[in-house]
Amino acid sequence: MNYFNFKSKRNLLFLFLAWVLGACSEQAPEDSASGNSMTAGSGAASGSAMAAREPVLGIRPVADEAVSIDMSRIHHPDLPQIFDYIDANIDQHVMNLQRWIQQPSISNTGEGIQESAYMVEGFFDQLGCQTTEVYDVGVTEWGAQGNPVVYANCDEGQEKTLVLYWMYDTMPITQPDLWVAPPFEARLIEQPPYEKVLIGRGANNSKGPQMTQLNALMSIKAITGTLPVNLIIVAEGDEERMSIGYRKFVRDHPELFEGADAMYRFGRQGSISGSSEGSVFVELITSGEAWGRGPTYSNIHGGRKRAVDAPAWRHIQMLNTLIDETGNRVMIDGFYDNIEPLSELEEARLREAAADMDLEASAQRLGVARYISDDPYEVLKMSRYGQSMNLDGIWAGNMFEGGSGAILPNRIVSKHNFRYVPNQDGMDIVNKLRSHLDSHGYEDVEINVVGDVPWAKMRYDTDIAAAVMDTFDTFGIPYNDPIQEMESIIAGPYWPAYLFAGDVMDIPIVGGNAGTGGNSHAANEFFVIEGAGNVYGMAGGEKSVALVLYNYAGLNEPSSD
Repeated sequence: MNYFNFKSKRNLLFLFLAWVLGACSEQAPEDSASGNSMTAGSGAASGSAMAAREPVLGIRPVADEAVSIDMSRIHHPDLPQIFDYIDANIDQHVMNLQRWIQQPSISNTGEGIQESAYMVEGFFDQLGCQTTEVYDVGVTEWGAQGNPVVYANCDEGQEKTLVLYWMYDTMPITQPDLWVAPPFEARLIEQPPYEKVLIGRGANNSKGPQMTQLNALMSIKAITGTLPVNLIIVAEGDEERMSIGYRKFVRDHPELFEGADAMYRFGRQGSISGSSEGSVFVELITSGEAWGRGPTYSNIHGGRKRAVDAPAWRHIQMLNTLIDETGNRVMIDGFYDNIEPLSELEEARLREAAADMDLEASAQRLGVARYISDDPYEVLKMSRYGQSMNLDGIWAGNMFEGGSGAILPNRIVSKHNFRYVPNQDGMDIVNKLRSHLDSHGYEDVEINVVGDVPWAKMRYDTDIAAAVMDTFDTFGIPYNDPIQEMESIIAGPYWPAYLFAGDVMDIPIVGGNAGTGGNSHAANEFFVIEGAGNVYGMAGGEKSVALVLYNYAGLNEPSSD
């Protein structure tokens, strides 16, 4: 095994974590079991220990929600105490998230990645896991160095073992002027209908949902001294780079996941999902050097275009061969081959969900003018079982908005993600792309594969899925029943589920909890702190995580008396 071994940096980071996690220096000694610290308690918390400090942020654990927990469905005596503890300490729990947001962790640039990995390891140490390690995964199969993977094993002596999947990396900031608050400040603002949301990069994708999990775990341990299940936690730093390091880590170390019964991933309110679409990400590169025309070494003055060929125009002409005039159909020969049709049951579930869909309101929430289709069923089908080629970005030459500056670029790069479904194959799509380019006279255009995340189907007639559905029922959260009669993919957005859905392990997977956020990968990413209407805030989310674990462990059954 190859570990990061920067002990001096690690010691400094642990000192930093003492502050990050609300350390004992900020509280009275007799308050050591309080949620003001993320140090786990050693047993059931007393009433005095459950008393939090005076509110710092003034967060309302129950705000403007129109929904509430049906306490008649809460049977284990620990759970009301855990819920009260969460309410009493919600200010500190929100501050835990703020401090995590304030640590950048941008995988595409490397900013803050090593610091973030050790910060996450500190979280798992605070949880009391017996084994915590930051792994250097080395060079991955597509040639790039993988970012560290953080691993923890928390043996609670329980019957069942859950894997928790985390990602600590985020997207970069691409439009800073559009943010209403600095993206790494973690400011609380009003955003109707919510009195308080947290604005910040990673707030929704995915530090908010993951801190919700961690706060819940710490609250359980503060009350009971133990967790209802054993945990194996794996946190990757490459999710926004096609999970290249995570893929290598899991394949290199299957022994670290022996004994796992199921995976529970962070989720959002009303969504029950463990499956995933496929996605392969490539860069297309056109250069004067490879083409044999235009600038060959560097950009040159744009005035030279009068007598010199332009690789940039060639690149645009090449891209134009890949899609139709709408930009919505891929023109690569064979791209739509091997698609497994949806079953009658899957079609019926999509039509059922489409019946309640308001396209105009949905488009407004997403921040788009309209969808491709005006038919809710077609929109849902495209969203959950569609295939696409996107232009994620393109750069060359003068990249400064406004002003002038004549440049004839020598090299143009465009980024593209292909979304695909069963039984398509990501590397087969890359091969077909290569054949397409060659047949259209673009043999010189280079394809750089960034990574591939294959699709994964999932069943939902499992104990872990039942635990989430029971939690949603208890919290009054509406949801579309997942298909339980067969493996399905229609509920799953892209994420690296495949590694635990048959590639290395084959265990049940599900995500889902109360609470939500929005604007992932966009400006003003947010996480709901105080709920409103049918949406729970962060405290409700933490309580739902606790209930999922108790449900899965079989500890919340009604008394037989």
